[in-house]
Amino acid sequence: MQRAFYNLAQAMINHQRSLDAIANNVANINTAGYKKDEIVTNTFQEELILVENRRKTSGSFAQTYVDVNVTNLEQGSLEFTESPFDIAIHGNVYFNVESPSGRILQTRKGQFELDGEGYLCLSDSGRVQSERGDIFIGNDDFIVDNEGNILNTDGEIIDRLMLSYIPADANVEKVGDNLYAYDGDMTIPEGEKFDIIQGAFEKSNVDANKEITHAMEVQRLFEAASSILKYMDTLNGRASSEIIKL
Repeated sequence: MQRAFYNLAQAMINHQRSLDAIANNVANINTAGYKKDEIVTNTFQEELILVENRRKTSGSFAQTYVDVNVTNLEQGSLEFTESPFDIAIHGNVYFNVESPSGRILQTRKGQFELDGEGYLCLSDSGRVQSERGDIFIGNDDFIVDNEGNILNTDGEIIDRLMLSYIPADANVEKVGDNLYAYDGDMTIPEGEKFDIIQGAFEKSNVDANKEITHAMEVQRLFEAASSILKYMDTLNGRASSEIIKL
């Protein structure tokens, strides 16, 4: 009886965490460069929680619990614009932005602008980085080729975007909605294919239909676990009453 309470309560916690992740994904469906969050569950076996002398009589079961939130790094679709400040990436490489705290973070949000001093920046997240540091543009007369070179109107290379490689299955730390930190080797592997596309930005990789369908499924599971928990509580109350009568 008590085991059922634990299992049902844990199931409700798992489903609530899933609903929270889905809600955050849907809220950021129009956020450029956003990567959706997914809940990963894990299990532990009975032997980890039962004392030795009960193993033979308790049977076996697997208790499910929420392990981590994982960011899905799959490619989002591109939206093409006429702005030279919109820059998209197709592939597993990322832009680098220096945050106000001085930390270098990665992003796929390619909706850039100029700050008050003429440097290329990502809104209030920080300045976009080149291989030499902050990128000074000064105006909107610049070209970015598909390798990340920044050229002036005369075709002269004035800088080059600093790009970092993050594998599609990597476990990253999400900083806000658009910035990421990765502890692995971010050197672009030899032969890795990618394209830098000026005049476009990457949209979020959230599929609204999938998220809503998933939310409905999780909500039904949450309600089912809640109903069973209430029923088990009623049975437990009745059993306690009968014991008291004895």
